[in-house]
Amino acid sequence: MRTVKRSGQAPGLKLGLLAAALTLACAAMAGAQAAATITIVNQNAPGVGFNDPTAVAPVGGNAGATLGQQRLIAFQQAANIWGATLTSNVPIRVGASFVPLSCTASSAVLGSAGAYEIFADFPGAPRATTWYPGALASKLAGTDQSTPGFPHIIARFNSRLGLFPDCLPGAGFYLGLDNQAGGQIDLVAVLLHEMAHGLGFQTFTDSETGELTEGIASIWDYYLLDNRTNKSWVEMVDAERAASAVSGTGLSWNGPNVTAAVPLVLAPTSVMRIGGAAAGNTAGNVNVGDASFGPPLGRTAVAGQLMPVIDQPTGLGLACTPLSGANRLAVRGNIALVDRGVCAFTEKAKNVQLAGAIGMVVADNAPGDLTGLGGADDAVVIPAVRITQQAGVTLKAALTRRSRTTSGVVASLTVNQQRLAGTDAARRIRMYTPTELSPGSSVSHYTTDAKPNLLMEPAISGDLSHEVTPPRDLTYPLLKDIGW
Repeated sequence: MRTVKRSGQAPGLKLGLLAAALTLACAAMAGAQAAATITIVNQNAPGVGFNDPTAVAPVGGNAGATLGQQRLIAFQQAANIWGATLTSNVPIRVGASFVPLSCTASSAVLGSAGAYEIFADFPGAPRATTWYPGALASKLAGTDQSTPGFPHIIARFNSRLGLFPDCLPGAGFYLGLDNQAGGQIDLVAVLLHEMAHGLGFQTFTDSETGELTEGIASIWDYYLLDNRTNKSWVEMVDAERAASAVSGTGLSWNGPNVTAAVPLVLAPTSVMRIGGAAAGNTAGNVNVGDASFGPPLGRTAVAGQLMPVIDQPTGLGLACTPLSGANRLAVRGNIALVDRGVCAFTEKAKNVQLAGAIGMVVADNAPGDLTGLGGADDAVVIPAVRITQQAGVTLKAALTRRSRTTSGVVASLTVNQQRLAGTDAARRIRMYTPTELSPGSSVSHYTTDAKPNLLMEPAISGDLSHEVTPPRDLTYPLLKDIGW
């Protein structure tokens, strides 16, 4: 049997220090009906993290009296969900802690997790010479394969989030268990996401170089398929794997359980159809990213003249304040084209909505892959979508000869019934492979194009449930594909 120890963490975290902090304060968290027992190993020192004595009020069904207790109870909730979903006669140990992680006033690492050890050629291994994460290897072998006294999964979460002015102030973890996080970040959803990584929702192959760990493929790699060449990662050489990891839309998951569940979970892809007398070479379908606020796009199209908002000397339209008279006249009864930047997407939407717009299109302000619009605000009742910077430049060029109220360019916000959001031509879900490698995120997550948002996308969305199975989510089907 071959074994390799791995941190499963973001670059720079020291596995040796983490192991040294191991305590014996463990608590089994699976419910009586659970098919697997998940045990939390509290790796925090006294007075911090899970042991933080700061007094707090009960929230969302979490009755903990201190910050540390509420963190642990939220972790217990996530462990219970996974424990009731998985099947294993070997208890799964999760070494967990709350520690300071990278963050700024506008962005933050919420957490990181992964398998502590990986195994190949263990008793009962379904595939020879293939890496499996420790928890899965133990399940398949029927006996614990891990080093005695050490966890199967290592997980760290940001202890400073929302509590300090340099770490997303005002947007901390919501510790309730009721999936009602509002504008906060749902800790239970984050925990479910990170536990899934530790259970095996990750590759152990280097996504940057394509190099296999000790020359051995991960079980994950058997199901990664380049949808342009129909070659799996195990059939490729290093350079081919590295290229597919930055292919944009070129890498799909080819597992039978996930592919069978895709039509049960994913909705038709959103699209903006451009037409009209002045559309010129912009006529046709434009790919869009969905908003997490406002009504979703549907079969009944929302259509109108596409009209730009211009409220900056540079010609940009930020729509961060109530629109001027000229801009109100332009967008009334039409679809407003605005630029990303300065204020929240929901603020832009409310301002154009107040001016009478029936929809909003946000053009990105930097090159990059298409993503959606984040945020939450029940006051937004018009649909909103996002387009790339290049699509915005092209559309603005077609709008230069408009009048004050018409442009001759008609935008129709609707869905394409023939294509499921986030899938390739064969209806396999695509993986997250932006054209610029994102270490720790690329390849080991689902695409951000999926609709509805999925738990295992690289960023946590505000509309996630606490479900990991169809018809709401595709996390468990992937774990089944690799052997759970």
